[in-house]
Amino acid sequence: MEFDLAQTDHLLLTTKQIRKRMDMSRAVPRETLLECIDIASRAPMGSNVERNKWLIVDDADLKMAIAELYRKNAEPYFAQSEDLPADDVSERVVSSARYLSDHMHEVPAMVIPLRLDRVEGWPSGDVSGWYGSVLPGVWSFQMALRSRGIGSCWTTLHLGSEAEVGQLLGIPDTVTQVAMLPVGYYTGDSFSVTKRRPAADITFINKWGDKASNA
Repeated sequence: MEFDLAQTDHLLLTTKQIRKRMDMSRAVPRETLLECIDIASRAPMGSNVERNKWLIVDDADLKMAIAELYRKNAEPYFAQSEDLPADDVSERVVSSARYLSDHMHEVPAMVIPLRLDRVEGWPSGDVSGWYGSVLPGVWSFQMALRSRGIGSCWTTLHLGSEAEVGQLLGIPDTVTQVAMLPVGYYTGDSFSVTKRRPAADITFINKWGDKASNA
């Protein structure tokens, strides 16, 4: 089977973090989220050992409680960002992040990818393999959402209160919350291509410092 490269490349080029353009008033069906999780579960994982779990939060009271913890951890981040050199890109990102933080309790659903075990004290190679068995699935989940007109945003600020969130949701303390993804239908007309530096400028050939653009 041949793929339509124009279509698959467009999906990859336009799957991005959605904050301000997330429809807070339109519910995302659980069946759709489960369908995307089912797709995500096919992503590569070490030894094909399925130790990933997912938790969907769409209860209003739970979302409010999690949002309050999220905002508590977000404020130091925003305060720190005020000391950084300002430019158009950073200001837009901070403004967008603030918006999401302020409206976190309104998002249609929060999806938390989980991984069995904790990695404290593990050798770096084991940690890399551990995360490498869960993060590809999260990205597949975001792309599956994107192809259905649903935006998502990778966030981790709630992890400063991981234990409290775990208590709210009954997550065992032996399980790691990898991230939290607010999800909601996209309100824009289209997903634009993300701007990044060319591959030749960020890729080295054979040795560090030997840029592909100089080869």
